[in-house]
Amino acid sequence: MTRTAIVTGSARGIGAATARRLAADGLAVAILDLDESACKTVVSEIEAAGGKALAVGVDVSDEQSVQAAVQRVADELGAPTVLVNNAGILRDNLLFKMSLSDWDSVMNVHLRGSFLMSRAAQKYMTEAKWGRIVNLSSTSALGNRGQANYSAAKAGLQGFTKTLAFELGKFGVTVNAIAPGFIQTDMTAATAERVGVPFDQFIAAAATQIPVQRVGQPDDIANAVSFFVGAAAGFVSGQVLYVAGGPTC
Repeated sequence: MTRTAIVTGSARGIGAATARRLAADGLAVAILDLDESACKTVVSEIEAAGGKALAVGVDVSDEQSVQAAVQRVADELGAPTVLVNNAGILRDNLLFKMSLSDWDSVMNVHLRGSFLMSRAAQKYMTEAKWGRIVNLSSTSALGNRGQANYSAAKAGLQGFTKTLAFELGKFGVTVNAIAPGFIQTDMTAATAERVGVPFDQFIAAAATQIPVQRVGQPDDIANAVSFFVGAAAGFVSGQVLYVAGGPTC
């Protein structure tokens, strides 16, 4: 039986790498992002490799948009029993400069979005008596200057993860979180641009602070997602795995 996975925010970066990895693992994968057309490159890559994928546009912070997207996945690709809540945005600023919009936008995408997607997808998982939810947190959950909104949202996702693990475990559904450290993506490139540092220098400086002496790549996170989604991880739930190249404080 081919299982169906939904990966939000998967038009690029960590989400795209995760979608490609899950497809390589044999799952049919729904590529969800705000712009449906931006998902088509990943869909084409998966299909070219012999996999099955579907591009779906969704605003994860909007209830009706989420309901329509999940229903479309179920109708066109199959009942989704794997969900990776990866969609995210940055609106970094120091507290005294942070606008209400900066705060609300980040909370709406990360926390409200993960809630809406999980609530919509759990129906299919509980009916199947099997499911996997993986939430993308961050080392920023431990605190990071200029990221009061992002840090709070990512810490919130850890509590959300543990609570869903309690609630859904009896239905054969595991819920775990991955907290990436520095990952080389368009998002971190945007951070480098914001602080006025060339990206290659930004990466080199970050690598010196990481025990394994390199920054992470999207595939590093995709590999961890693959483990949590697999049958071998059926006794692992409610956990937060820091994938950061070394210990975190």
